[in-house]
Amino acid sequence: MALTRPDRIAGFEERAYGLFLHWGLYAQLGRGEWILHNDDDITPEEYETLTESFTAADWDGREIARFARESGMGYAVLTARHHDGFSLYDTRGLSDYDAPHAAAGRDLVEDFVEGCRAEGIEPFLYHTTLDWHWGSDTCDQSSFEEYITYLHDSLEIVLEHYDIGGIWFDGDWSRDDVDWHLDDRYELVREYRPEAIVVNNTGIGNEGEISHPEIDSVTFEQSEPEPLDRSGADQYVAAEMCQTMNGHWGIGADDYAYKSPGDIIETLATCRGRGANYLLNIGPTAEGALPAYEQAAIRRAGDWIDDVGQSIYEGRPVECSCQGRDFVLETDDGLFYLAFDLSISGHENVTVTTGGSGPRSIAGLDRDISGARWLDSGEELTVFQAASESITTIDCTGFPYGSDTVVRVAELQ
Repeated sequence: MALTRPDRIAGFEERAYGLFLHWGLYAQLGRGEWILHNDDDITPEEYETLTESFTAADWDGREIARFARESGMGYAVLTARHHDGFSLYDTRGLSDYDAPHAAAGRDLVEDFVEGCRAEGIEPFLYHTTLDWHWGSDTCDQSSFEEYITYLHDSLEIVLEHYDIGGIWFDGDWSRDDVDWHLDDRYELVREYRPEAIVVNNTGIGNEGEISHPEIDSVTFEQSEPEPLDRSGADQYVAAEMCQTMNGHWGIGADDYAYKSPGDIIETLATCRGRGANYLLNIGPTAEGALPAYEQAAIRRAGDWIDDVGQSIYEGRPVECSCQGRDFVLETDDGLFYLAFDLSISGHENVTVTTGGSGPRSIAGLDRDISGARWLDSGEELTVFQAASESITTIDCTGFPYGSDTVVRVAELQ
């Protein structure tokens, strides 16, 4: 019997593509989000003085949400508190290590959530469970119980005061010798936000692991997702790949190894072909602005989404076997074939041959297909189908010279 997909999880899957934002005190150092842990020359006391220059002068939650919406994203996730223990939200007396007590002097999470709601973007909050400021990774068992109380008090503030659609935990992997009180944590989430999507990042090496029955989506950190095998499962769980625009999550001043619009398109398409969301990260500047290159690359990929949006947002993978990396998605209104590695046609003196074109076969589609057309050009494609419908062949033409959409989408008729 097929698993029932709850409406809230269906809504999450149809948002398809999200913006991840790793931002905090570490942005002022421009060397990634783990700088406090990685650099022995920076003492915790020196690091904490970064609050005095953390102005958040360029942080604008609504502008960021507008960028996400215009780029084709359906949700956004902000690091309300990362592993350094500094909170971007008002901890309401629980701690003075937060944005309202820093030079920013305001609640940056509130600004983000309100901005997302105004722009129709579903706001999620990332919240660490590993806290170097507290010493949760090194403290003894007795102190760890005190930490759990602090963590749950922090989460109660977040869940009670911010209108979020999901919460994204990260850090349980830091210790396997303690009781994380997961039942209590998730009971707290359900008490305040019963419809919230719950994610707990299981980290690199544990991709796709379901860590608790209350988890709504498993994670694939920095790696392409595998299709989930839901046979024998008690509940429907979604999947999400999270990835950085470069090699780390917080901004890196000396990093030049960025993903291209083509990389983004290929990864988003691959995720959707495997039934997963794609959560793509930007590290804002010290002052909270989105860097220019990342904005440009993501906006350009968004132009592709404008052309194929229905298939990407609503499409669910169809069980069939395609050539290479190709796959078929199905929406309530139709079928879509996504083709990778097509060649570009043109004069041999100006055209570099990559990929290929021509007939591509689909085995096991089990649908009566009478035709196909490229969404980008409207060109009709020749389709051959075996009498048994066991093999469907589409004659995939290459890109006309002067165009290359990286992944080309055909609507099947």
